[in-house]
Amino acid sequence: MASNDSIKKTLTVAVTLCVVCSVIVSTAAVMLRPMQQENKALDFKRNILIAANLMEEGKSVDELFEKVETRLVDLRTGKFSDDLNTDSYDQRKAIKNPELSQSLSAEDDVAGLSRRENYAMVYIVRGGSGIEKIVLPIRGYGLWSTLWGFIALEDDFNTVVGLGYYEHGETPGLGGEVDNPKWKSIWEGKTVYNNQGDVALAVVKGAVDPSSSGSEYKVDGLSGATLTSDGVTNMIHFWLGENGYATFLENLKNGEA
Repeated sequence: MASNDSIKKTLTVAVTLCVVCSVIVSTAAVMLRPMQQENKALDFKRNILIAANLMEEGKSVDELFEKVETRLVDLRTGKFSDDLNTDSYDQRKAIKNPELSQSLSAEDDVAGLSRRENYAMVYIVRGGSGIEKIVLPIRGYGLWSTLWGFIALEDDFNTVVGLGYYEHGETPGLGGEVDNPKWKSIWEGKTVYNNQGDVALAVVKGAVDPSSSGSEYKVDGLSGATLTSDGVTNMIHFWLGENGYATFLENLKNGEA
């Protein structure tokens, strides 16, 4: 009898402990969720500011982000749109919604997206003479994952201000070097479109010779990460091409957006 009582007590204590721990973990998760969401939103803004080279010491992200105007663009027309609320629009969810996105043919889907949303959020920095910089969301498949990031352009909508990724699952030390500040700094001043209006910007194998012809369109490759490098090139070509922001950027140049 004593042995059975001991087993029963042990099981009772174990079950009770599991229940108590589950309640504590669940409660903590619920209580921490708003903080996690707030930190995620803050990190998202920070990455936009970094791409646009707007970070300043001594100033908060929210303070600096006041310089940034968030707008919605209809990628089908290449024009600004007020069809949806920018505060509630979720671009990731839109990708999975057939009413808010469209499937891509194998020929068009160079970035491995499967579907492209109809509306994209863009981030604009204005000055006295109009738009000074514009930050465009980009994404595409690398070696192991989809890379989510931003590319920022000068007011000519052709010169790169910066490029950065805020989420990916590439191999640390190889494809993960897309996070390396030294590599990201190479993008500044590069040119997207050639004289024919085609997307020429690309990550190449090895180091770029600055004196070589067309070096303004070339970025050093990531050592040991050819597929990730190719993935970056592919997403640049997709998102800055006719299925991405090309029509929108042309409309901006002509004052027709």
